[in-house]
Amino acid sequence: MIQRITRFLKREKIYMGAAFFIPIVLMFAIYLSIGIYWGSDRSILASDAFAQFSNFHASFNNVLHGKQSIFYTWNAALGLNYFSLMAYYLGGLFTPLVFFFPNSAIPDALYVLTLLKIGVASLAFWFYAKETFKIPKWTQVSLAISYSLMSFITAHSELIMWLDAFIYLPLIILGINRLMDKKKPICLFVSYLLLFISNFYMAFMIGVFSFLYFLARTFTNWTRYKKDILPYFITSILAGISSMVMILPTLMDLRSNGEALTQIVRFKTEATGFWDVVIKNMIGVFDTTKYGSIPFIYAGLFPLVFCIYFFVTKKIALKEKVAYGCILLFVFISFYIEPLNLLWQGMHAPNMFLFRFSFTFSFLVIMLAGYGFEKYRPTDEGYLVGIIILLAALFTLAKGFIQDGKYAYVTDNSFYFTLLFLAFYLLTIVLYQRQQIPLKRLAMVLLLLMGAEATLNTNSMIHGILSDWNYASRSLYSAPYKEYQDAVSQTQKKDTSEFYRMETLDPISPNDSINYGFSGISLFSSIRNRNSSSLLNDLGYRSKGTNLNLRYQNNTLLMDSLFGIKYNLSKIDPLKYGYYQSYSNTQYKMYENTNAAALGTLTDTNIYKTKLPKTDNLGSQTNLFNRLSDSSFTYFSFVKPTLVNSANTTITHPTSNTVQYAEQQKNVAKTLSWSVVVPAGKQAYMSLFTSNYNQLESSSATITVNGQSVKTQINITGQYYNLGYYAADTVVNFSITFYGSTAVSFVDPPVVLMDVANYQAAAEKIQNKRVAFKTSGRKATATVTVKKNQSVLFTTIPYDKGWSAYVDGKKVAIKSFKEAFITIPVSPGKHKIELRFLPNGFKLGTIGFILGICLFSFYVYYLNKKKEATLS
Repeated sequence: MIQRITRFLKREKIYMGAAFFIPIVLMFAIYLSIGIYWGSDRSILASDAFAQFSNFHASFNNVLHGKQSIFYTWNAALGLNYFSLMAYYLGGLFTPLVFFFPNSAIPDALYVLTLLKIGVASLAFWFYAKETFKIPKWTQVSLAISYSLMSFITAHSELIMWLDAFIYLPLIILGINRLMDKKKPICLFVSYLLLFISNFYMAFMIGVFSFLYFLARTFTNWTRYKKDILPYFITSILAGISSMVMILPTLMDLRSNGEALTQIVRFKTEATGFWDVVIKNMIGVFDTTKYGSIPFIYAGLFPLVFCIYFFVTKKIALKEKVAYGCILLFVFISFYIEPLNLLWQGMHAPNMFLFRFSFTFSFLVIMLAGYGFEKYRPTDEGYLVGIIILLAALFTLAKGFIQDGKYAYVTDNSFYFTLLFLAFYLLTIVLYQRQQIPLKRLAMVLLLLMGAEATLNTNSMIHGILSDWNYASRSLYSAPYKEYQDAVSQTQKKDTSEFYRMETLDPISPNDSINYGFSGISLFSSIRNRNSSSLLNDLGYRSKGTNLNLRYQNNTLLMDSLFGIKYNLSKIDPLKYGYYQSYSNTQYKMYENTNAAALGTLTDTNIYKTKLPKTDNLGSQTNLFNRLSDSSFTYFSFVKPTLVNSANTTITHPTSNTVQYAEQQKNVAKTLSWSVVVPAGKQAYMSLFTSNYNQLESSSATITVNGQSVKTQINITGQYYNLGYYAADTVVNFSITFYGSTAVSFVDPPVVLMDVANYQAAAEKIQNKRVAFKTSGRKATATVTVKKNQSVLFTTIPYDKGWSAYVDGKKVAIKSFKEAFITIPVSPGKHKIELRFLPNGFKLGTIGFILGICLFSFYVYYLNKKKEATLS
């Protein structure tokens, strides 16, 4: 075996090296042209995967020492199933390479991994092409480059956790071919298993596509291939069973924590049009990866030409054309029919980055091009010329429809370069047909042309990302890293007595708690506990819609206390009652909250009767705080501030209780100044609430109080903008500057006054019933003395079916509070409480992993014995 591998590497090393390095070099050159390179200030930071890779690196040593678990993290959204998060973001084989980078250099790690994955994807397709198509070896390399640099991959390259899937797709198709032609299932089993483990989400789409491919290939020769139906299902099912170690716990987590299927509300997909497929096959056409986009399907003009040739030549059997054409047609109509579009994506509407299955169209085009080129001969005059002329006519006709504005993003350069390369391919083919270019030289010319074309298209995709999302400055992460981490680390070294949470008032990203390793509230992630996030939204922490975003900023002191926010990291004084400065360095200060509650609070069964109205977050805060403190205080009152001045603002009142601030001069900030009298002993907040979040777009607000300014994005962060605490009656002058939209509308903004005396009295009552927990890995432990009138231990640990509770070593049933937080029944007396987390379904998934691999091993053994018996 080793000798065979050595001979293969020696014989094919030039082509392997070209397939691997050429796309990397081309991508690197484009990155370099816009200032992205190792150690540069501009880097790949936009993806939410960045925080997960950073956390994976930072937590590795903690995992080894038992402080961090691969199953659970306390560093995100109050606490989160980390195993499910890994299944989406960190399942790839390349993730461990992050360990070779310091945590401050994670931007460089993502940069290297992006290039590496694109190179390996190219290498995987080259291997598939080499084993599949009888075409010149350099053309196999050319097709591999077209595959790895197709528009879908480069336009979505910041979503680094998806890139692994493109490594396994060609290997899975090769595995199906080997199973059907050679009765060898190992390649298919291993490829399926690695795909499912790497990223369950992309695996679903590839699983659907590969099943359709198997059916189509079976149809091409039913007599021969019908015998392979059972082996295919055995191999696929066993690979699926083996992958349950990752997939089953993840699916059970998504199902139990509020993830819902999308309802079908329309038949035709939104924003798609008649000319989409033609337009998106032109060189360098980038519309957007946000909402309103059309599918990214470009795979190169040469593959497109020979894909069409596949269907028009008489050298390919009609059965093959019908079989593979049906898959192509099914993918095509899925772009336009909403139920099919959702079916590909697991019946779950994507949050931007639409048509996530469109890469299957590109793969089919390249695959069929390989089969088409395999049949092409110089004597086939007219076919290729006709196809190229037809494509040029279609592109020209489509260009004429750009005038209506729908395809305004198609540039003249895209159109002209498309026609130019079609002309190059036409000239090359004509010269080859007239025998002026030999086959080997043709392969080299095609390599140069296809490489140049891929470079132009990739350059457009990368600049499209730059325009759409921007490649953030590395310094945004690296510049504050040392001081930020110092403030967190010093506080954690000093305070080790019990579990607590901290949060930042100067966030670098929504995932700072993951990046820097502290227990917080904010999170932006596709994997989240929607039940707890929804309740936090009801309590004033902004987490709208699908709960992708959960933000700490702009809430009240009641919630700081209840959720155990013991520390605030800030560059300036937070102006919060009960906070005092406990640490500082040259850039950051740490402020400690004297009223932070513990992770647990003793109460009674009346806690389950607490009403938390969805449309009144201050009412919800009041009801919950009073219930836990056995109080009936009123905490909040309202006063109307006096508008002192406005700049570049037209003020109107669309309804009796709403106000709109519209800009007078375009693209200039709107600034309003107010004055309000804050009575003694009050914490004051400006309330900005809108019922129309769509109007806000990307609006941001900078609030300035006593010369100190804080900027937030209005539709993402919370409602209550802190104006400070004042021990004596004080006139507070403050201003708000709005950016990012022509107009913003709010419920006529009041100033909310929080009664500090009532808050302090209730907070002390909660402190008297506090249950301090220590956390380690996937466990939380506490010792508690329960009084007669107490029967429930309320915690702010998000409820998850993976949790088990033990009182004095005996397992007890956990009851959820509003399906969001864990509560435990307790009886009077002194008890030891232990909570343990193991993802729901993990044990069964592990059994599946072992069983699936063992059964497949026996299956391969059976096939080998059967083959030996046949030969003998």
